[in-house]
Amino acid sequence: MGTYRKTISAGTLIGDKVVNGTGEKLGKVEELMIDIENGGVAYAVLSFGGFLGMGDKLFAMPWNKVTVDETNHQLVVDVPKERLEKAPGFDKDHWPDFSNLDQRATIDRYYA
Repeated sequence: MGTYRKTISAGTLIGDKVVNGTGEKLGKVEELMIDIENGGVAYAVLSFGGFLGMGDKLFAMPWNKVTVDETNHQLVVDVPKERLEKAPGFDKDHWPDFSNLDQRATIDRYYA
């Protein structure tokens, strides 16, 4: 894996590709959701486009399942492709309420 720093501008990650552990391209980073209470990234919002047959569906990936590969300008997700194919997603016009603890727990449990 590439180098990593302890801090990085969130804007530099938007649009970066997303790959799995074997380097297979899955999609790209659309947004990073910040948890205002603890000051950290809660979720990376990812789009997988038509690659997995999901159209423009977006997915909230818990930040603890993501590794930033700064050298290759990509995020590596610690989730098997098959799991992503069945992941709960949302439409770009209907984002979940990330402050809703029940919705957050559902997302976190799915990727646990």
